[in-house]
Amino acid sequence: VWSVWNLTLTVNSCLLAQGHGAKGDNIYEFEIEFLEPVEPKPVCRMTQRQLNITVQKKESNWWERLTKQEKRPLFLAPDFDRWLDESDAEMELKEKEEEKINKMKIESRVPKDPFKHLKKGYLIMYNLVQFLGFSWIFVNMTVRLFILGKDSFYDTFHTISDMMYFCQTLALMEIMNSLIGLVRSPLIPSIVQVFGRNFVLFVILGTLEEMQSKPVVFFIFYFWSITELFRYPYYMLSCIGIEWKPLTWLRYTVWIPLYPLGGLAEAVCIVQSIPIFSETGKFSLGLPNPLNVTIQFPFVLQIYLIALFLGVFVNFRHLYKQRKHHLGPKKRKMK
Repeated sequence: VWSVWNLTLTVNSCLLAQGHGAKGDNIYEFEIEFLEPVEPKPVCRMTQRQLNITVQKKESNWWERLTKQEKRPLFLAPDFDRWLDESDAEMELKEKEEEKINKMKIESRVPKDPFKHLKKGYLIMYNLVQFLGFSWIFVNMTVRLFILGKDSFYDTFHTISDMMYFCQTLALMEIMNSLIGLVRSPLIPSIVQVFGRNFVLFVILGTLEEMQSKPVVFFIFYFWSITELFRYPYYMLSCIGIEWKPLTWLRYTVWIPLYPLGGLAEAVCIVQSIPIFSETGKFSLGLPNPLNVTIQFPFVLQIYLIALFLGVFVNFRHLYKQRKHHLGPKKRKMK
């Protein structure tokens, strides 16, 4: 029987099914009277080629035969690929118990970390604090944008800088966490992101008052905050073994437009600061000095621009691999 529909199934009675057979549409019917009582609700699964019916015994014990009548019905044939007798079942149960014991032995050999819960609590609190900080930044900037419009671009630094200083200073712990093995994040991408942001925040914006009123500050802070709104809660839930699929998708997708935009905004900020550093001579090393060399800070910034785009490429490649790992198609294991 194939292409079954209008299936009527009654346990301890008969099964009625209509489908295509060798002679066209027919009603097929058979009846099996089991040796002992079974559960009244069997599980049925229909495919285009076959109909599978799983019937559960009421009591878990071995039967001498399947039906009450001693002689097997002519239409009934055993599937020896799935056949299991009492000795096979005992052997299978024994193998499962041995596997469980071996697993327990292996787990007992692994030394337990006495600070496991303390580390987990620290990581949860760290990600929670960062999430709250960047949430405050994002909400504050969004509300000001709706109320003041473009005028909010020019005083973003004076309104948001204290919280951004706090969050980005705290972000230095991400390098430490990776360095001592608290998290599995690679060290190099963490260093590139944290020091890149802090260079722009503390060296460029923090020391030049002329840069603090530039509209580019708004875009830098906004792109940073949106990215972290999904990254930190994802890590926080991961610490307690929870994976929320929409959040996972956002964590590994939102960065695709935001990361290049953030890097571009940082580059614009550096380009705008070069004439100011050239005029003021701030951070430039002139003669005489112990090194007996002249180092112009604007030249350093030009070199840093190249490093910035290299850093964007390194982190983009790292994040793409992570996205492919978490959201890509799962590879099937070959048996």
